[in-house]
Amino acid sequence: DERGRATVFACLDKADLPHVAPVGRLDMASEGLLLFTNDNAWAARLTDPASHIDKTYHVQVACLADETLTCRLEEGLRIEGDFLAAKKARVLRHGTRTSWLELVLDEGKNSLSRRLLEALDIEVLRLVRIAIGPLVLGDLPKGAVRRLTPEEVGALKGNAGGENSKFEIR
Repeated sequence: DERGRATVFACLDKADLPHVAPVGRLDMASEGLLLFTNDNAWAARLTDPASHIDKTYHVQVACLADETLTCRLEEGLRIEGDFLAAKKARVLRHGTRTSWLELVLDEGKNSLSRRLLEALDIEVLRLVRIAIGPLVLGDLPKGAVRRLTPEEVGALKGNAGGENSKFEIR
């Protein structure tokens, strides 16, 4: 980091890996599933907006969300020349002043979920990526690392599994 802040690479220090790079990104205020690879072609395919690989997020928002909001998120908005929309949106649960949403995005536009919610004057309190395609974060502890199985890599490459295959990361 240009400012000397800690990065996700600190999690890889003891992982005994060759040089790898992140596939996509999570901004400083986000957490969750992040893939690393040394296969540039594979990374490019996963991050290419034309691939439409679903990325699923759980988002805590500073409002009591309802079906009207989830419909607006799916209908989308034009923001600064970009059309932004969630592929799917649903309310997971409510607190007394906050809600958790599940957003499924299939485009790799920068900070799409944050930009979409902020355009609706909704503050994002927490954002966690819980899945990329068929890979589901599961109960892997924060900061932990594990290698993907050949089947998981194949499913992301489109060579195995299929749309209904799910792999939980543990």
